[in-house]
Amino acid sequence: MPEARTNRVSSQRFLPAFRMLAVALCATAFLLPAAQAEKKGPATKKTATADTKRKTASVPTRETASSASSKRKAGADKDEKVVSGGRNVVATVRQKNGRTVVAVQRRSVVRVAESPRLSFGQLAGLHQTPDALDLKSSVALVIDQDTHEVLLSKNDHAVLPIASLTKLMTGLLISEAKLPSDELITITQDDVDTEKRSGSRLSVGTTLPRGELLHLALMSSENRAAHALGRTYPGGLETFVSVMNAKAKMLGMKDTSYVEPTGLSSRNQSSAQDLALLVNAAYADATVRQLSTSPEYQVEVGNRVLQFNTTNRLVKNPDWDIGVQKTGYISEAGQCLVMQAKIAGRKLIMVFLDSAGKLSRIGDAERVRRWVEANHMINRAAQQHVASSNAT
Repeated sequence: MPEARTNRVSSQRFLPAFRMLAVALCATAFLLPAAQAEKKGPATKKTATADTKRKTASVPTRETASSASSKRKAGADKDEKVVSGGRNVVATVRQKNGRTVVAVQRRSVVRVAESPRLSFGQLAGLHQTPDALDLKSSVALVIDQDTHEVLLSKNDHAVLPIASLTKLMTGLLISEAKLPSDELITITQDDVDTEKRSGSRLSVGTTLPRGELLHLALMSSENRAAHALGRTYPGGLETFVSVMNAKAKMLGMKDTSYVEPTGLSSRNQSSAQDLALLVNAAYADATVRQLSTSPEYQVEVGNRVLQFNTTNRLVKNPDWDIGVQKTGYISEAGQCLVMQAKIAGRKLIMVFLDSAGKLSRIGDAERVRRWVEANHMINRAAQQHVASSNAT
């Protein structure tokens, strides 16, 4: 069970105030002796030069008054000190009317945000292509799985990075290899992402059965799980990647290439046409169907139980009947989604690549579902009208 959270007041909230107070105290301690010495100094100087002042006493002219003012100003500036109190905290210390005055202020910091990295589709201008549903994905393809009728297409031949859609091929090959699902596999340093520096809750040294790693790779898009599956494939990682590319050719995926099993590399590339073929093949595998559409799963790691969830919120939506699915994202690929789903009595394969926003791939899928359902209602009404006309 997750540990209960306690309500604690973080000391970080008071850190700026502590810094300011410390600066003020240090500055006061530094200048106070000098201020006291300055008070005593002018008194002795006054008695020593009293006779001289009386001799030269006269009505001050504008020039002498101005000079005196300048001297006072220079003296004040000379006594003013700026003390740094740590990050963004500055104290100005000066003498005023025989007193030490400390002004502490916190400087505002202006952070310049980095411009977002453009995806390959954005760089190619694919988002400028219009479509009837105003989709946010620059690439889309919707096909009837049984009749192969194309219901919707948009830049479906464009070859782009596919991110974690790669794991659908990884999972399919692991399932087809019929390797022992209970064989224990340990996450090693080789499985750590050096491409995108992404994190993982499967720390180095974690040992899980192959079947559980396959579950996490397909459902929760776990990168270290997918890499470990490829690394422990008979013949090693290099052999596994070559099998991935061989399988792609066998399925007729002419525009597809793989260099690793996770999708973290932007060199894993494909087209919507090719991915539709992969989705069709993945749907034929019962293990891939079951694990990719699992809503959540728990694994025991040492003395802890880790909760993993699906990366596709549509899996938990009762309005959807999904047979197989996979999501993906890296900056070069944008947000991606492939699915086989039953809509209005039809088995449809849907591919969305290079969607601009985090939730826009889900929004595009919802647009397609409503569009298919609306067309189905229109066609059904038309058929009923024709049937009633023929009957009369």
